Amino acid sequence: MSDPEFTLLRRRMIARIAARTELLASRLGKASLDRRVLDVMAKVPRHDFVRGELQAFAYDDMPLPSGCGKTISQPFIVALMTDLLELQSTDNVLEVGTGLGYQTAILAALACHVYSIELIEGLAIDARMRLARQGCRNVEVRVGDGHAGWSDHAPFDKIIVAAAPVLIPPALVCQLVAGGKMVVPVGPPDEQQLLLVEKNSNDRVSTREILPVRFSELEQSETG
Repeated sequence: MSDPEFTLLRRRMIARIAARTELLASRLGKASLDRRVLDVMAKVPRHDFVRGELQAFAYDDMPLPSGCGKTISQPFIVALMTDLLELQSTDNVLEVGTGLGYQTAILAALACHVYSIELIEGLAIDARMRLARQGCRNVEVRVGDGHAGWSDHAPFDKIIVAAAPVLIPPALVCQLVAGGKMVVPVGPPDEQQLLLVEKNSNDRVSTREILPVRFSELEQSETG
């Protein structure tokens, strides 16, 4: 497919995201998402972050296999989770679950620096190459157990988790700055909820359920 064709498909993807947001307005508490998020998603080439044989489906609003039994999240969920973070250009962000790097590229366009952790080495290596091709210079990707976060660069202004733990990992809460936000899917496979976690200036933590979701399990390393 040509670049103009992919551009048209991205525009249609954004329109579908907007329509889905309107349908879920009563649950989300808003009828539209941050225009900055949608503008970035209208530019980032999702087809460069999926397997070659799946590029024709890159802009459909559905998850796609990324390899190693994992998936790249559907565009609406990427948009929603990014919107909930309320990213600022000064934010340092921790991402748990790099996958092939699509969500990482969205974050990199909106934040100051993104530190991304991927448990599966093959995916991490692939993501680094894809992000480098897109010129994402404010991203670091390392192989590691997302449950432990990345203490060397903590605290983080925002944290986003792209796989579901049964319970919110305590290390991630500890690594969230006072006044920060975390978006994380939590629960067993058939009962997951997307949560918005906020830590106030007194380090008190509150959570809000956003909507039911279905993510891959946030696995731990054998030594985790």
